Amino acid sequence: MGGSGTIVLILGLVSATMSCSNSYKSLHIFNVLDYGALSNGITDDSKAFLKAWTAACDNPRAENPTVVIPNRNFLLNPVVFRGPCQAKNINFLILGRILAPTSTTAWEGLNPSQWLAFQGITGLNIAGPGWIDGRGSGWWDQSCKYHPTLEGCTKLAPTAVKLVSCKNSSLSDIHFINSSQTHVLIMLCDGIKISDLTIQAPYNSPNTDGIHVHASQNLIINNIVIGTGDDCISIGDYTSNVQISQIQCGPGHGISIGSLGRGGNSVQVENIYVSRVYLNGTTNGARIKTWQVGNGYVRGAIFEQFYCTYVKNPIIIDQNYCFIRGACQELSNHCLYWNFIVENSAKVCQT
Repeated sequence: MGGSGTIVLILGLVSATMSCSNSYKSLHIFNVLDYGALSNGITDDSKAFLKAWTAACDNPRAENPTVVIPNRNFLLNPVVFRGPCQAKNINFLILGRILAPTSTTAWEGLNPSQWLAFQGITGLNIAGPGWIDGRGSGWWDQSCKYHPTLEGCTKLAPTAVKLVSCKNSSLSDIHFINSSQTHVLIMLCDGIKISDLTIQAPYNSPNTDGIHVHASQNLIINNIVIGTGDDCISIGDYTSNVQISQIQCGPGHGISIGSLGRGGNSVQVENIYVSRVYLNGTTNGARIKTWQVGNGYVRGAIFEQFYCTYVKNPIIIDQNYCFIRGACQELSNHCLYWNFIVENSAKVCQT
């Protein structure tokens, strides 16, 4: 109820800006249309978005600034929204639809791993009920995973939304579709809440994880509907204190810790609690996957109340993980140690 009330309030403020051209300054609303966004879904609006972001982030008088993306279509080339900001909290309200470029050439000379990135921000609140459309088919068609013999095939494609080095922030009420690769990546963050998302991509889209968490602490992930071509949610190295609950997963590869320890990395993952997960037509349910060359530990991981329908591997621990199953030579030494509990899993699984 609190989230919907906030949206109604901000919508009222947005309406006020339409009747008074300068009122957005006094109301701490920064509408991207006021900064030159054309909103035709064809022309790149990323410069207008950055101008609105800078005005909101750098404004010392705005106590709770809100960047507003109205209910229209906006094409954005790769863009990074940077902090820190003057205010303790800053809102990024998506009412419309944000579209990725359809051509991979838009990333030439840029970081190919990201499309919309938020970096170094405390108190960031990204909220909907809008859409983020990665339009990733161009990347899928040249993916090395499915086209290994294709000259110039792509191993790394853009994540739709990436939060890097953010603190005490949230992501909620957004509909994600068809990211080129991972839909949401949380990296080097502390105190993030993710809730009420819908994430969709075709079952055969390569590496389109729903949510991936890496080197982050103190996360809550709740009430998410995910159907993609890879893990619904995955937990990476150096991650701790994560609560995941009320997840609908399918199609996809289930809820995973890993893959961990690639390239001989030291692994420290602890206090991962996953509950009330409903899986339908997934490859896996609860999964831990590690590379043989890694070392370290997973401690205090609990999976419980998993409800599976047509799940191939309801519980799977793979310490010989390989991009192509069976293609990596098995070794005798496994140096990752586990302390985990699986409860009430696979009780209702059907085949």
